[in-house]
Amino acid sequence: MNEIDRPAVAYFSMEIALHPDMPTYSGGLGILAGDMLRAAADLGVSMIAVTLLQRQGYFVQSLDTSGWQYESPMPWNIEQYCRELPVRAEVTIEGRRVQLCAWKYEVTGCGGYVIPVFLLDTDLEENSDWDRTLTNNLYGGDSHYRLCQEVVLGIGGVRVLRALGYNDVARFHMNEGHAALLGLELLDESAKSAGRSTFNTEDVQTVRRNCIFTTHTPVPAGHDRFPIDQVQRTLGRSDLFDNHEVFCCAGELNMTYLALNLSHYVNGVAKKHGEVSRKMLVPRDIDHHYTIDHITNGVHLETWAAPSFANLFDHFIPGWREDNASLRGALSIPAAEVWKAHQAAKQKLIDEINVRTQASFDTKTFTLGFARRATAYKRANLLLRDMIRLRSLAEQAGNLQIVFAGKAHPHDEQGKQLIQEIMRLKDTILPEVKIVYLENYDWDLARFITSGVDVWLNTPQPPLEASGTSGMKAALNGVPSLSILDGWWIEGCIEDVTGWAIGDVKSSDMGEADCSARDADLLYEKLRNVVIPRYYEQRDSWLRIMSHAIALNASYFNTQRMIQQYVLKAYYE
Repeated sequence: MNEIDRPAVAYFSMEIALHPDMPTYSGGLGILAGDMLRAAADLGVSMIAVTLLQRQGYFVQSLDTSGWQYESPMPWNIEQYCRELPVRAEVTIEGRRVQLCAWKYEVTGCGGYVIPVFLLDTDLEENSDWDRTLTNNLYGGDSHYRLCQEVVLGIGGVRVLRALGYNDVARFHMNEGHAALLGLELLDESAKSAGRSTFNTEDVQTVRRNCIFTTHTPVPAGHDRFPIDQVQRTLGRSDLFDNHEVFCCAGELNMTYLALNLSHYVNGVAKKHGEVSRKMLVPRDIDHHYTIDHITNGVHLETWAAPSFANLFDHFIPGWREDNASLRGALSIPAAEVWKAHQAAKQKLIDEINVRTQASFDTKTFTLGFARRATAYKRANLLLRDMIRLRSLAEQAGNLQIVFAGKAHPHDEQGKQLIQEIMRLKDTILPEVKIVYLENYDWDLARFITSGVDVWLNTPQPPLEASGTSGMKAALNGVPSLSILDGWWIEGCIEDVTGWAIGDVKSSDMGEADCSARDADLLYEKLRNVVIPRYYEQRDSWLRIMSHAIALNASYFNTQRMIQQYVLKAYYE
């Protein structure tokens, strides 16, 4: 059967990591989206995907001698990876007709099944100079630029699919609120098919049956909001906010609430995140009814397994790519073989570090990894809160090496200051503790770090970590986590079996400064008394933890299990 004839799930996401050399993602959200599509292709799930082309990518990060971050464009060779389609569609922005074309990328699963991804592009001669830039920069520009991008993604994305012949899509999956305007286009379609000029309650119910919404952030600032007058001016419509059932808002359009109001299934991305979202995203009034479930994130195992571990699994657990749950059998792999695979991955990381820096890292020294978006609530500097104490624990328990990486959003001054602080402190406690901050964290560097360190560190301010996936990538490669109990780690942590917790799950009533002081104290104690001695003095016990990280964490926290849950709960219910 031809792909356009089959009902499919249309997955809309502002960013999708499709290939290491395609900078169409900024971080975890895009990486997760790409992993999800790869898993869906492996399983033969009928899906298509829509995103923006991002001609200039996110940005290339460079740090000056003071540690301050600078950004530069990241252009890429589009034709090398994508094929331009002859299809055209248009959207109206501030009364202007903005033309769209689409580029096609194909995600191929392990069995040969293909999921097409359509990347929307406004860089066409018939558009104004400014409109041509709308698909240039991921999360670039101001609020107005962002709203226009979301018009292109949501409304334009649906119109491109129709132009391509996808007229019988079973479900529309909005990955974050950026895509919520697709609901407006579906409402207009429903009204038009019924011979009406405006949508009504019946149309709302129709659209709800066809839409799914996944929210990823418990941080209020992460939810896009636009003033009503800006929305009306941009869309050229004054009728939208007459329908309180859909566009309920106090002087603004909240894209998250729009997605909530138009979806039959809504989920957070971890059990804890589901709980937090239910408290934060409460129905605005009695007329609004929605529940928020959870489907915990995962990672695409074939993508994130280091070559040494992929070879190890191929030998001892053949078929792990097709059946991720079979990694439960990792406990039967000889510990010496697990260690050999780890040392190979660690050597590659150490080589990469020493090529990039003058740090002179070595494979024998216990190595911590911390790599994620540089923003205040993720607390990358928690480990460095008391440098005297950090040096002391290294002297007592054993030397350590710490690898940091991560980009700050160009407008996040606090995030940039955090990077600068780490760069200022990194050379103050040599030689007991060696610290590097690797520039331009991306897909390739993530593979090196998550597989090559000895322990993965995660220290968010709870309950602000929705899920996180970097620790899942680490677990796949036998790297246990040492983490605050937030996000996925609440579900994944079995103390002293898959890794270690910093503190407990109880929320603190203390202020953030006091909470960080407490968490830093707990982190130092766990490193000094448990983690570092275990690595240096109890190798057999350490190897058991590595094997359990693979068998218990990687076998479950993968996108194969995740996409199966979406299929059962949301797609084909």
